[in-house]
Parts: sequence; C-alpha cells; structure tokens
Amino acid sequence: MLNVTNPMLLALVESTEQALPMWALIAYLVASVLFILGIKGLTHPRTAVRGNLMSAVGMFIAVVVTLPAVLGGLGWGLVIGGVAVGGAIGVVAATKVQMTAMPQMVAIFNGFGGGASIFVAWAELTATGPTQAAGSQMLIATALAGLIGAVTFSGSFIAYGKLQEFKIFWNPWVLPGHQLLNAVLGVAVVTMAVLVIAYPGGAVWWYIPLVIIALVLGVTLTCPIGGADMPVVIALLNSYSGLAAAATGFVINNTVLIIAGSLVGASGLILTAIMCKAMNRSLANVIFGKIDATKSVSADDIYAGKIKATSGEEIGMMLDGVQRVVIVPGYGMAVAQAQHAVRHLYNELEARDVNVEFAVHPVAGRMPGHMNVLLAEVDIPYEKLIESDDINPSLDTVDMAIVLGANDVVNPVAREEDSAIAGMPIVDVDKCRTVVVIKRSLSPGFAGIPNPLFALDNTLMFFSDGKEAVEEIVAAVKEN
Repeated sequence: MLNVTNPMLLALVESTEQALPMWALIAYLVASVLFILGIKGLTHPRTAVRGNLMSAVGMFIAVVVTLPAVLGGLGWGLVIGGVAVGGAIGVVAATKVQMTAMPQMVAIFNGFGGGASIFVAWAELTATGPTQAAGSQMLIATALAGLIGAVTFSGSFIAYGKLQEFKIFWNPWVLPGHQLLNAVLGVAVVTMAVLVIAYPGGAVWWYIPLVIIALVLGVTLTCPIGGADMPVVIALLNSYSGLAAAATGFVINNTVLIIAGSLVGASGLILTAIMCKAMNRSLANVIFGKIDATKSVSADDIYAGKIKATSGEEIGMMLDGVQRVVIVPGYGMAVAQAQHAVRHLYNELEARDVNVEFAVHPVAGRMPGHMNVLLAEVDIPYEKLIESDDINPSLDTVDMAIVLGANDVVNPVAREEDSAIAGMPIVDVDKCRTVVVIKRSLSPGFAGIPNPLFALDNTLMFFSDGKEAVEEIVAAVKEN
C-alpha cells in the first residue's frame, strides 16, 4: 500500500498543481490542436498515417512539457527508467505483433490506459492525505477515474481473451442471475463512489473496494458478450479508456490530459454508435443480450445436396473476359494473411482492364476498420475500398463477387424479419451474376448460424486456405 506521507508523492502533487509558465500552457494548447487534427486525419485511410503522426507529435510535446515538473518531485532515474522500459515494451509489441492480432493489441492498450488511470488517481488521493481538505471536483474525478478505469482494465483483458480465442473466454459465459449480479455490483460500486466523495477523511479506504468491485463488474459485463460483438466492445472500451483519462486529468489538474481523454472518449462513443448501426442492434442489446442462433434453420436443411465446389483453375477461366469484380474481405483473409495474394490478384485483373473493387463492411473482422488496415498495408488504392452501403446498389452489374473469409456480413437471412440477425445491413453479393466463396469449411460465422448464400444457384464454394486459394486463382489467371 502507498504511504500517504510519501515525500516524493507529495512533491509530485505540489509540482503538478503549481501555476504553469506561459510557454507550457501554449505548448499544451499546441498539443491539444495536434490531437484534434490527428483524430480528424484518422477518419480516412488516405490521411490516417499523417493523423497518427500528428497525434504522436502532440503526445511527445505534452510529455516533454510535463517532465520538468514530474522530475522535480520523483528524480530523473525513476522517470527515465519508466519511460525506457515502457518505450522498449511498446516498440517490441508494435513491431512483432501480426496484423491479425491488431485487435488484441488495441484491447490490451485500452486496458493499460484504464489501469494507469486507477493508479494515478490513487497516487493523488494518497499523496493528498485523508486529513487534508480535498475539493469536490478532485474527489468526484478520483471516483470516476477509479470506477471507469477499473471496468476498462478488466473488461479489456476479457476482450483480449475472446479475440485471442481462449476457450474459457470465447463463448459467452453467463452465470445464473447474471443481470441481477451486474445490477448489485453496479449499485455497490456507485455506493463506494458516493462514499469517496461524501467522506473525504476515509476516501483512501473507500477507493480500494470501489476499484475491486469495478474490476469484477468489468469481467461480468464483458464475459457474456459473444465474439461477433467484439468490434463494438473494442470501440466502447476505447471510449471508456478516454473517459478515464479525462477524469484523471481533472484529478491532477492537467489540461492536455482532459482534452485528449475527452477526444478519445467522444470519438469512441461515436464509433460505437456507428458500429451498432452497422449491425442494426442497440448498444444495450450488445451489452446485455446475445444473438439467438436457435431461430435459424439447421445447416443440413440449407446445404444438403446444394453445395457446388470449385477450384482455382475453374475460377481463373471464369475470370477470363469479365469486366467488373468485387472482392469482399473478411476475418478469414486476416487469419490466412492473404492480403498480399489479394494484391497480386488485383494487379493481374487490373492489367487485363478488369474493374476490381473491394466491398468493405463496417464490422468485417475483429475491430473497426480491420479490413481497411489490411488492404492499405498492401497499397490497395483507397478509392477502391468502398463501403457496403455505397456499393450495394450496383452489385447486380458485377460479373463476379469473391467472398474471402467473410460470412455473417454476406448472409442474406438478415433480410428476414424472424432471423437471428434480422435487419443487419449486409453486402448484397447474392445479387451478383456469380459468387465465389473462399472458405475452409461450411462452419458458421461469429453469429453461429448457417448461411444460405453458400447454397444458391449462382454460388461456387472454394474450400481452401484463403492465401493458398487466391494464389491458385492468380496462377490460373496468368495461364489464360
């Protein structure tokens, strides 16, 4: 436990609360503007790299301006050591992580952000001491930082387990009376937060059970959510981490942290709303409900005697003379790391004057923009990445649609009112003249329901690893 009379912590608090010089305030303003411009840049693939760089520069400025005050209280060795260790871990993680594991990395980063908020608020609270007068703003912000940060921390690690497909986490895990348990935990954690605010003399001790209960709440809220809803959950947890950071900014009176946290929190909530709309589900349904696969017809009834298998050679011959091809990427493309092979296919077809486009569904993959990142990695032109809503009206003029590892986002049962995914917007590939589905098997997607698309008269199934399948198609195209 931290000592409430720790002189280094007291020095840190005094140094962060003292009036900042004008140059520091101006630097914070510049950093805040860079954050805003950076997030704006992230809204489009063409400007995403520049936006990320601007945000990084803004963070660098904020850290450099903050360091002198912090170093005065803690000493160079401790701070520089922390920066070196954290920076080394970040560099290794960023360079070693596979593109398929990027959603897991985002989940971990969200969790670390929440954890940092917990400890910064705790350090401020213990350094101030229970006998010293603490303002209401500081106490409210401390309670919020601990509550939101703890829920984000534990929830993000559960999300990581689901994305990594650990068996203990992947399937929705529900306890008897689960919603009642969540309600009890919610009331308990709010009660602890009220006690932190109402009784400053015991705030240090009320903060501990607040964080513990919130950690449990993060687990019980995230465990029942299925893998199909992970893109929404990642966006929501990202928002939580921003809100926790903003609350921490109020705790330590740091303007740039308040602004940065607010930007992340707001953008995360907006993205969450967009993702929910793309799935035609409310946020409450994602958090407290689950997809009911029992409503669907059995796979045997849908597929029996109707599946037509094909080969790379046959697809290559069919591509000879086509004018327009649409590729629909899904998580299977990411797992197979087939994006480079897809680029080769794109080049071969474009060289033959075939118009090749990519229909990108908002929730394809395991995180928002997952497919966009993979395709941008191999330099697919940005104008070729078309959102499903924009490309759907013209799909009836497409000669061939190649569905690469996607499932639920092309499932036509979404148009049926009584289906498990009723109303979910999909890519209308079934309207194309020919549909080729590249998939290892007929296994269902995240929603756990069969896909009638596979059995349609105009659909051919290419059962293979995504990368190997596309490479076979490329070889066949070159021979024709």
